[in-house]
Amino acid sequence: MTSTTPCHVVAAGPPPARLASPAVPAAPSSTTVAGLVTALVGFLSSFAVVLTGLRAVGATPGQAASGLVVLSLTMGLATVLLAQRTRMPVTVAWSTPGAALLATASAPSWPVAVAAFVLVGALVLLTAGWPRLGTAIGAIPPVLAQAMLAGVLVPLCLQPVRAALEIPWLVVPVVAVWAVLLRFSPRWAVPAAFAVTLGIIGWPAWRGGGVEPSALVPALVWTTPDFGSPAVIGLALPLFLVTMASQNVPGMAVLASFGYRAPWRSAMAVTGAGTVLGAPFGGHAINLAAISAALAAGPEADADPGRRYLAARTAGLAYVGFALVSAAITALVVTAPAGFVAAAAGLALWPVLASSLSAALERPEDRIPVVATFLVAISGITVGGIGSAFWSLVVGLAFWAWYRPRPAVGRGTAGPG
Repeated sequence: MTSTTPCHVVAAGPPPARLASPAVPAAPSSTTVAGLVTALVGFLSSFAVVLTGLRAVGATPGQAASGLVVLSLTMGLATVLLAQRTRMPVTVAWSTPGAALLATASAPSWPVAVAAFVLVGALVLLTAGWPRLGTAIGAIPPVLAQAMLAGVLVPLCLQPVRAALEIPWLVVPVVAVWAVLLRFSPRWAVPAAFAVTLGIIGWPAWRGGGVEPSALVPALVWTTPDFGSPAVIGLALPLFLVTMASQNVPGMAVLASFGYRAPWRSAMAVTGAGTVLGAPFGGHAINLAAISAALAAGPEADADPGRRYLAARTAGLAYVGFALVSAAITALVVTAPAGFVAAAAGLALWPVLASSLSAALERPEDRIPVVATFLVAISGITVGGIGSAFWSLVVGLAFWAWYRPRPAVGRGTAGPG
């Protein structure tokens, strides 16, 4: 990413144009298959990260289950709405980096965390209606956002290492499946690892009857937001920035790489409204899909670019279907040994951590501000009730303004000091 946010450029442009259809369409079933694969990969690749994040900021098992249900519903309905209205393969997902941030964040209480979720949705809505906010986001150096994300990911990414020593009979099979598929079929590495995780958890739970039947029924649990704590701002701002920089902007770039000029304002309005509506039930944020977006937008979905929106629509309907089983999945996860699900979640985030570190450290002249941001984020400090993710950006921006080398004057000669 560059320092100018691509989303702002798109928002200022003319209405999105539809792509012309080629003469020979692909098989009608290809869009259905692509949509189902998109939903399977999107859900199975990160549901454990979402549950880990929600539990970390104070959600009870029932509230976490409600969060997974409402996230599946809102991102599914948002995907169907955007795909149908734009006739483009616009897919919506939950904020996986945002959930990872929650997993290492601190919140005084669950109602305070819910208030932060509401504020994130309001900021996304504001971005849709006020282009200057998009400009302000674009002014934050992307390398600092990547460094902050890397810093908050590290504690969770260490979980597989620790758990492999503490409960190797559980963790090693999951890691083995992940490593083998990462070599031969990378797309399915994380979903398969999570499927094995659920199998390991589910077998004793099924045999021993450890899950109450009532816990298998999806239910939405209301939580009244508490806006009275300064921690609301300290949690909401990093969550908003991570969601924008690591999901929405790359999501636009993925669509653009396949020739689509997605409607920025419509997408932000729909996902912002979905986040606000879902927040009291535990949904932390929904946004444009990034990695899984290519599954519905690429030629594998359909040879006709004008028909690929059908794949996105199918994915949205599948996400709604996943909402029906989200409570059962959460009930299984709750029965897992301590640290096991967090280890699987951390394993899923290793590629994200590698990508963030690579992007953050790409240019030597940025490395001191980047390292400062990374170290504060990883420290886990809390100052004034506000967590390390927020302070890492404050420190990083201060170093960015102070440390960055002055431009050279003439032929390789440094300017006056």
